[in-house]
Amino acid sequence: MNKVVGYVLAVVGLVVIALGSGFFGEVNLYGIDSLYVSVAGVGLVVVGVIVSLKGGSGRVKKQSEEIPIYEGVGKKRKIVGYRRG
Repeated sequence: MNKVVGYVLAVVGLVVIALGSGFFGEVNLYGIDSLYVSVAGVGLVVVGVIVSLKGGSGRVKKQSEEIPIYEGVGKKRKIVGYRRG
């Protein structure tokens, strides 16, 4: 789930950068200077990338392997079972 939030933040940041740079035309954002809007957009993109990289929902769980259980010593050792490790 964290990766999705990161992707959404990054996309919103890109839209905010586009609004601040004048890509969609002259947009009045409550009198805020376009430089501040662009800087806020860059901040959102950076936070989104960090959240998506640190997110844990896309990771694959490591499969446990079977480890043999031995009985006896030396050449007389025999495998009597397996346990998950």
